[in-house]
Amino acid sequence: MRYNAEHKARTRERVLEAAVKVIRTEGPDRLGVAGVMQGAGLTHGGFYAHFASREDLVIAAIEEMFGHARDTFERRTEGLEPHNALRTYIRFYLSRAHRDARDSGCPLPVLSSDLPRMAEPARARYAEGVAQLTGLIQGQLEMLGRPEAPALASSALAEMIGALSLSRAVADREQSDLILARSRAAVMARLGVAESKP
Repeated sequence: MRYNAEHKARTRERVLEAAVKVIRTEGPDRLGVAGVMQGAGLTHGGFYAHFASREDLVIAAIEEMFGHARDTFERRTEGLEPHNALRTYIRFYLSRAHRDARDSGCPLPVLSSDLPRMAEPARARYAEGVAQLTGLIQGQLEMLGRPEAPALASSALAEMIGALSLSRAVADREQSDLILARSRAAVMARLGVAESKP
């Protein structure tokens, strides 16, 4: 039976969603074609109608994850002037809700520890995703007239990734909350968008 392009696109999306779920919960090394197809409710035999290989699927899943991250940035900052846009995004990124949303949050903390074991094409896609997210922050800083925008954006994103990862790793909830709060304040201050004190 032949399917139209729309059906094929929807099926591919189901496979990608299943792959992203495996990567987020178990890491890219544990991703298997049979398990992903089963998770998508499809037969193993249909895999090659959508992807050339397991590696191709991993790359596409990484792109999908970064696509969601870009959408999140744009959705949360839409219509805001740069000062408020940056503050709003930092507040979201270093929040309890984002910390607890391992199955849907930013892909950077999820993938960073797996990068040394990943193939070069997947690492290249990861680097592109990092550059895109850094660029979104940099763009807001440039609108604020910050000449050091590239360096500031890169270091701020690195601290945010580290703080989010650390807050997820520590067992003590109070300590985890403190990590988020301190980094949130430090990043905002460094970018010049600190929240005003009452």
